[in-house]
This record gives sequence, C-alpha cells and structure tokens, in this order.
Amino acid sequence: MSIDRRHTSERASKIVINPAQQGTIYLSGQVAEDPEAGIQDQTRSTLARIDELLTEAGSDREHVLSATIYLRDIANHFALMNEVWNEWVPTGHAPARACVEAHMARPALLVEISVVATVA
Repeated sequence: MSIDRRHTSERASKIVINPAQQGTIYLSGQVAEDPEAGIQDQTRSTLARIDELLTEAGSDREHVLSATIYLRDIANHFALMNEVWNEWVPTGHAPARACVEAHMARPALLVEISVVATVA
C-alpha cells in the first residue's frame, strides 16, 4: 500500500493518508483565508478549510482523533477561539487536543490548526 499525498509542494502536503494505519489522515496546519480578520473569524475560516480537506480525504469532524492548535496570543485569544471550536466539534466526538502559544509564520495570523483523523 502506498501513502496518498495530496496538494503537495516542495515542503509539505496538505493531506497525507496512510492506508497501513487503518486509513489515518494527517492534515498540515491550516490557517484562515483572511489573516486580517479577528480571532473568531480566523478560527471559523480555518475550521472550514479543515472540513473541506477532511471531506476530500473521505472523513469528517466526527473522525478527528487529535488536534493541535497554535495561537499567537493565548492569553487574549484562548476563550474566543474556544467559543468557535466548541460549536464546531460534534457532541460526543471531542478529539484529543493541545493548544499552545506560538510565533506564527506571518504576523497577521492568529491561529493555526493541524489535525489527525481516520477515514469515515
């Protein structure tokens, strides 16, 4: 079985599916389309991009195993990001999660999220 890599550049693939691991899906870190938006809009946009990639990979939010969330300013953005996150996660399907403060690739980015999921 070969590993399925999609939307691949010289540095990363947006989606990697490993069929040898029961169809485990790895999504690269996703960011908002509009980095000038506030934390809640950036979070919504980021989660929408994750939804699109999960669908393409044959999965959905109910099959997310873990998520890593990077916030530029955890003290000021954690609660606001969580409001959007809590609306996005299906009841009874919360993944394992880590949330850390990080320097972002671009100063305007407030949140980046990467997930691991299984094929639905």
